[in-house]
Amino acid sequence: MKTCADIARLIDHSLLRPEASRADIVRLCAEARQFGFASVVVNPYWVPLAVAELRGSRVKVGTVVGFPLGASRPEVKVFETEEALKSGAQEIDMVINIGALKSGQDALVEQEIRNVAAACRRAGALCKVILETALLTDEEKVRACGLARTAGADYVKTSTGFGPAGATVRDVKLLRQAVGPAMGVKAAGGIRTLADLQEMVSAGATRIGTSASVKIMQEIRRDVSVLAASRKPPGAVRKAKRRLARRRHLPSARPRR
Repeated sequence: MKTCADIARLIDHSLLRPEASRADIVRLCAEARQFGFASVVVNPYWVPLAVAELRGSRVKVGTVVGFPLGASRPEVKVFETEEALKSGAQEIDMVINIGALKSGQDALVEQEIRNVAAACRRAGALCKVILETALLTDEEKVRACGLARTAGADYVKTSTGFGPAGATVRDVKLLRQAVGPAMGVKAAGGIRTLADLQEMVSAGATRIGTSASVKIMQEIRRDVSVLAASRKPPGAVRKAKRRLARRRHLPSARPRR
C-alpha cells in the first residue's frame, strides 16, 4: 500500500461549487498545504487568491476552462486558458465540445484541444481534457482519447462532477487502455472514500479529483493508527513508561499491591 504522502500527491483537492466563498478557498488552500495534495482546482476567478495562499508550497494551482458544459467557442477556451495562466495557474482542466464530438466533428475537437494544450505548454503547465464520460458511448470515449493524445494533452479526465454521473472503474480502465501507459488518466466525480480512490488507481488512474480529500486522508490516518495499535503487544505501553521512569530516577509507574 502507498504511504499517506504518496496518496496525497495523487489528489487534486477541488472546490468548484458556484457558491464557494473567499473563506472557502483560503481553507481549501490551507488543507492542501497541510496534507501535501498535488493541486487545488478552483474556478478561474479564484486563481490569484489560490496562487497567493499557496506561494512557497509544492501544491500546484489548477483551474477549469469551458466548464462545465464544454460548449464555449474554441477561441474563448484559448482566451480563458491564457488568462488563467497569466494569473498563475499551473494546470488546466478543459471540457471538450461534447456536442461536436457526438456530431462527428473530430477535427474541430482535436484543434480545440491542440490550441489549449499549446498554450499550456508555452507556460509550462499541464493540460487535462475532461470527456464527461457519462454522456458518451464507449466508441466516443475511445475516439475522444485518441484526439486528446494526438493533440498533445497531458491527461484525459472522466468527468466534471456536474454531469449525470462521475467516474467509474469501467471507464477508467477503458480510458487507460485507449491512451496507453504514457498519458495521464484523471478520475473525478463521486470519489468519496479511500476504497473509491484505491479502485480508481488500480484501474489505471494517475490523478484523483475529489472534494472529499481531507476525509480520505483522515480515513488513511485512522487506518494507520489502528494498524499500529494492533501490532503492539499487550502491556507494551506500560512497560515503556516504567523503563522511562527508571531512567529518569522517578518512582516506578508500577501500581502498588
